[in-house]
Amino acid sequence: MDVLEAIKTRRSVGLVSDKPVPQELLEQILEAGTWAPCHHRTEPWRFFVLTGEGRKPLGEVLAKIAEKDMDDPSSETNQKKLAKRLKKPFRAPAVIVVAAEPTDDPKVIAKEEYGAVYSSIQNMLLTAHSLNLGGFWRTGKPTYDPLMKDLFGLPEDGEVLGFLYIGFPEKEVPAGARKHFNDVTKWISTEDGLKGKM
Repeated sequence: MDVLEAIKTRRSVGLVSDKPVPQELLEQILEAGTWAPCHHRTEPWRFFVLTGEGRKPLGEVLAKIAEKDMDDPSSETNQKKLAKRLKKPFRAPAVIVVAAEPTDDPKVIAKEEYGAVYSSIQNMLLTAHSLNLGGFWRTGKPTYDPLMKDLFGLPEDGEVLGFLYIGFPEKEVPAGARKHFNDVTKWISTEDGLKGKM
């Protein structure tokens, strides 16, 4: 599969089987993540691979975070919601938690550290797809909660940026569609082309 084909055919795959993902495939995904571009070669990405019962603490923290917004966590309705949070990490046989640990080098802009980790995530999703695995990048408010940072022992300026749910797809995914690049592109070939844009 060439790169352009992988980019155009990759889809978020939320429905995967319980079949374990071989470690060698996960290692290929992780290695691809380390080849993302990054300013000053800081390599700010950090990965945590959760499989088996190693997924359980993530569910417990997701439930704790949800509980903070509940008036009465003990109510029957909320207990059902919390039970669902506990099971979330078990939707795929492997969960790769991707985090950023920005360098303290004053020459480096923090936003660029996050950009590098987001590029790393894309590398990983494309590699999973090329290996015939399904991948789903999940985020949301709980991702950035301090309890999540504590779970993975990240420093004060560290941040979890997403969870990659990885597994073997249960079914074919439909073809996707995007706007044509001309709809979102302005071609500029003279300095006049930027007048009024700054």
